[in-house]
Amino acid sequence: MLTLDTLPRRKGSIPPPRPAIERMHRVRLLYIEDSARLQTHVGKGLRQAGFAVDSATDGEAGLWMATENGYDVIILDRMLPRMDGIEVLRRLRESGCTTHVLLLTAKDRVEDRVEGLQEGADDYLVKPFAFEELLARVQALVRRAHGVKHKIIEVGALRLDLVARSAHVAGEAIALRPREYALLELLAFHPGETVSRTEIERHIYDERADPMSNVVDSAICQLRKKVDVPGQASHIRTRRGLGYALQDPRT
Repeated sequence: MLTLDTLPRRKGSIPPPRPAIERMHRVRLLYIEDSARLQTHVGKGLRQAGFAVDSATDGEAGLWMATENGYDVIILDRMLPRMDGIEVLRRLRESGCTTHVLLLTAKDRVEDRVEGLQEGADDYLVKPFAFEELLARVQALVRRAHGVKHKIIEVGALRLDLVARSAHVAGEAIALRPREYALLELLAFHPGETVSRTEIERHIYDERADPMSNVVDSAICQLRKKVDVPGQASHIRTRRGLGYALQDPRT
């Protein structure tokens, strides 16, 4: 797992981003922000919403993490020590990184917003902001990253609302913990496709966690108890030696 204390300070060329195929199943965020208060509160809110969140507190560390790891969305503060956010963004795009970036800034002039968007930001949020708005923008960028244009995903008797972050089975609402929802959303983004155990671990756990060897099996078992209809085949199929897939039990 990455920690900021162990990050190497690289100079010179930026390593190329990891191929998209390596990160296509991850729903993982990188939050680059030097404010300890925002790191604590925003990071906590994002984790409670079910996201795995890695963090960096300066531009150089954030750039290194962004180029060494695959993320679905990067939340990038504009004013950072060691390297400002615009320079981080510029180097990311020059390296070929296509990860969606939400740029945060206290600068609200039109020219500042235009500069950020022209340098490659996908969205722009002015400080101070409501956490609910940041969360909604992150969710929209995650859907865009996975090519999901609709807010509702239906697989068999399962109906997932990506905006409300809620799930129904056969018309009945089911209560999901944040990590359970995150796992279900991950599988729903790629219905019928196999998601490996490794990718599930990367999706559920962030840099601070130390997952156990059976964590995936346990998470899938608990999720099946909530999303499956008694007497019918499971929505979640086990692909032995490969991983798991969400699909219509009737198929």
